[in-house]
Amino acid sequence: MQLEMAAEELKTVVNRLRRAQGQIAGVIKMIEEGRDCEEVVTQLAAASRALDRAGFAIIATGLQNCLADLQEGDGSAETAVDRDRTRARLEKLFLSLA
Repeated sequence: MQLEMAAEELKTVVNRLRRAQGQIAGVIKMIEEGRDCEEVVTQLAAASRALDRAGFAIIATGLQNCLADLQEGDGSAETAVDRDRTRARLEKLFLSLA
């Protein structure tokens, strides 16, 4: 399963990941400076949400692409096996973010 995303979707995901990267760098700096625990946890939670949203966007795109591929399929047994494998892989990815 290869990730294929439209330019706008890709830009959104990359922006979320960059935001998370900046937030994580900020958390590291806050810890090194001995900042308040509540502030650190708040920033860490924000970084976690940004990563989750990026992951969900990627999974949603994967689901959309898989559905499109299935609609183009010929309905053979091989397609059903591929569909089951793909579903299992996507389910595993989704649960890894839950």
